[in-house]
Amino acid sequence: MLAPEQELLSSSKPIKYGELIILGYNGSLPKGDRGRRRSRFALFKRPKANGVKPSTVHSACSLQAAKAISNKNQHSVSYTLSRAQTVVVEYTHDSTTDMFQIGRSTESPIDFVVLDTVPGCHNKSGTMSSQSTISRFACRIVCQRAPPYTAHIYAAGFDSSKSIFLGEQAAKWWCSDSQMDGLTTNGVLVMRPQHGFTCESKAGSWREISVCGNVFKLRESQSAQKHGKPLVNECHELVDGTLIDLCGATLLWRSAEGLSHTPTPKHLEVLWRELNAARPQCPVDLHTLAFPSLERSSNPDHQLWAYLSCGHVHGQHGWRGSTEEDESQSGEEPGLEQGEREGECPLCCTRGLYVPLKLGLESGFYLDTAPPTHAFSPCGHVCSERTTHFWSRQLLPQGTQRLCPACPFCMQPLAHHRKSVRLIFQGPLD
Repeated sequence: MLAPEQELLSSSKPIKYGELIILGYNGSLPKGDRGRRRSRFALFKRPKANGVKPSTVHSACSLQAAKAISNKNQHSVSYTLSRAQTVVVEYTHDSTTDMFQIGRSTESPIDFVVLDTVPGCHNKSGTMSSQSTISRFACRIVCQRAPPYTAHIYAAGFDSSKSIFLGEQAAKWWCSDSQMDGLTTNGVLVMRPQHGFTCESKAGSWREISVCGNVFKLRESQSAQKHGKPLVNECHELVDGTLIDLCGATLLWRSAEGLSHTPTPKHLEVLWRELNAARPQCPVDLHTLAFPSLERSSNPDHQLWAYLSCGHVHGQHGWRGSTEEDESQSGEEPGLEQGEREGECPLCCTRGLYVPLKLGLESGFYLDTAPPTHAFSPCGHVCSERTTHFWSRQLLPQGTQRLCPACPFCMQPLAHHRKSVRLIFQGPLD
């Protein structure tokens, strides 16, 4: 006979805590989503709780500490202070929480396998950098099984032996409550926006999260052994729109409630069809342009291009102000990315980048259900005005030393002076 909780789960839809979406992949990995390697991962309430919480602390090289480390049925965190001393914190089962783990490892404890994101890699054959900077067991998210189903993030994840090891070089310290805490080598950074993932949202500051879930200002350098200033008034709860950086990939947390207000892929398809139904024209060659549907690949003759300096939409064409040598290079001009060209708009004579427009397919990045009227610069990904405005104000980590706004669909850094442009379509003459 089923327990009351199991009866509820079996007779109703699974309870979703939220979803994690990797920035830069626009809806799917280049070679397709497979198993635990996906561009988007949903966290559902588990049939049985698997959460853990800290319990006993062994502060000396005792027999109990050795047993805790060697016991594969016992979760533990080991803090190596020196070759002669290791502090071990035992963790016990927590029936009130579900735990989900994220990292580069493909071992079974990892629920969501994440590899390094290369800006623009969705349109290229390569999908990751040669040397990964993401930890094998990067972080864990713990969700309350009872309403309101809050989610909290912690640095580091448990390996196949249910252990977390922080070596001598890792930052670690004693807390005032006689607990041990520490930071992982490359760190887990979090940015919680003010007012959530809404049109009124304002970007917050990037913080670092510890193994115990404490919040700190960023370290002086990524590998520094001293943590930043503790921020006791801030918490590690994930709110809708929270950004999580794993030093190689950045994830967006969308709560279940927030996702209920987000457009679906079907809704985005309707918006694109409505735009195509208006029959936008190329002002130069006077033929009809169109975005491809999700089922069909694009026709190069109907591909929309835009001048990012003014926003006028055209088909691909030759133009005034370019040399024969420029046109023969097919966009491979020095200093330009593949697919980018530079020319003079035939309608307003403004010179600037001329790029093919690409649909923003990942609906989780959208702020509203408005039509696709704006494009990010210089990549050309198209979405709604409020969506471009939101992401143009978000500072995203690029490596370990740089923060700058980037297109969420491809992670290409945005132009310094004009991060997005309003598209101007030419209607049919008839």
